[in-house]
Amino acid sequence: MTELATPRDARSGNRHVIAPVDEFPYGERRIVTIEGRAIGVLNVGGTFYALRNSCPHHGAPLCEGVVKGTMADTPAHEYSYIRHNEFITCPWHGYEFDLATGRSLVDPQRTRVRTYEVAVEDGDVVLYV
Repeated sequence: MTELATPRDARSGNRHVIAPVDEFPYGERRIVTIEGRAIGVLNVGGTFYALRNSCPHHGAPLCEGVVKGTMADTPAHEYSYIRHNEFITCPWHGYEFDLATGRSLVDPQRTRVRTYEVAVEDGDVVLYV
């Protein structure tokens, strides 16, 4: 992933360097504690995401869940797998959340997990909290 288009001075929150990008390979995730919050930082195919590591349903360690796609809304007995690697699934009860927005798949207007800005800057993975 290349650096996000947002200028550094326009970013929100405090800057925290997580790791050099070359030490954070595809598929890896790290749970960091910043300002008292557990936050999962995930490298999904070269795109970095950061989410609060707490499922809003019952507080499960959300970022330990499986990253996956989902099934499209299709007629009975037809199956179509879509949006590969765009969701994380809660390891306790299976709630699914969009990695980019934090919104739940089932009730996106009411159920969501906090997301954070993450970027690659000067060769480092940087989180803004």
